[in-house]
Amino acid sequence: MPAEPYLFRLGERLSRGLAGLEPERRERHRRFFVSRQNRDGGFRGRDDSSDLYYTAFGVRGLALLQGLDTAVCQRLADYLARQTEMHVSVIDLVSWLYCAIMVQLHGQLDVLAQAPADWPDRLAQLLESFRTPDGGYAKTHEGAAGSTYHTFLVALCYELIGRQAPGPGLLHRFLLERQRDDGGFVEIAPMQRSGTNPTAAAVAVLNMVGAITPELRGDIEGFLGDVWSGEGGFQANTRVPFPDSLSTFTGLLTALDLGLSGLAQPSACRAFIDSLEFPDGGFRGALWDTLADVEYSFYALGVLALLPETGTPLSG
Repeated sequence: MPAEPYLFRLGERLSRGLAGLEPERRERHRRFFVSRQNRDGGFRGRDDSSDLYYTAFGVRGLALLQGLDTAVCQRLADYLARQTEMHVSVIDLVSWLYCAIMVQLHGQLDVLAQAPADWPDRLAQLLESFRTPDGGYAKTHEGAAGSTYHTFLVALCYELIGRQAPGPGLLHRFLLERQRDDGGFVEIAPMQRSGTNPTAAAVAVLNMVGAITPELRGDIEGFLGDVWSGEGGFQANTRVPFPDSLSTFTGLLTALDLGLSGLAQPSACRAFIDSLEFPDGGFRGALWDTLADVEYSFYALGVLALLPETGTPLSG
């Protein structure tokens, strides 16, 4: 198991990559993220209500931009303390835990101070309640089959409490059963056409359990080549005719992690992301989109942060 959780290692990596971002551009996007924090301390997505999922992306974006100050953290801590239903889904669990740890690291506010001493054990038991007979994890307790994405989230959650998801062999088998002939991975078993995002999630977990082989690397290279778009980004799958910032981030990250940086055209990638940027801060998700939100803005900044790894400057 890595000494530091995946989410923190990735955050530090992206923060380093954004070190060369122009101060004015950095500040513009910092203000955008701060503007999406509601009075209750949570962050909103496309509507006005606070949501743990978008709150986690608000926190991740501000962390990249060195913008998690005391005022933001205090409001966020108050919001997290009022969340009592995060046990109903894996997404809410990992979002809440990540935010709580970030508040402690950046704001010196311990949201878990009143939790029982054995809370990591209780959380581990709760996570296992999402496990399905196929060896993966479902989104909710009602799920009968595992999801590639939610299995990835559970693995992240275990790392945040200093543990590894039980049964790495089961996870390996579950994920290999989600691989398809096109070389990528699907989200749920009935699907036949692989997606960029489930493929990235599968690769991340397989990396955690030390199961990346040369053959698998070749499969992923072939799949990512199929979903690369001439518009300068990665598509969600081969049937979607346009790239988006989420798929471009996960596709580029996966390619870099597997040493496949030659798949993407970094300059075209930078131009695509720049085209999604709003003058007053924030990014839209794709060229057809009309609004900025914290999730897609994080992914766009994430792409820009990865570009220096390809030898491509952030602008110019």
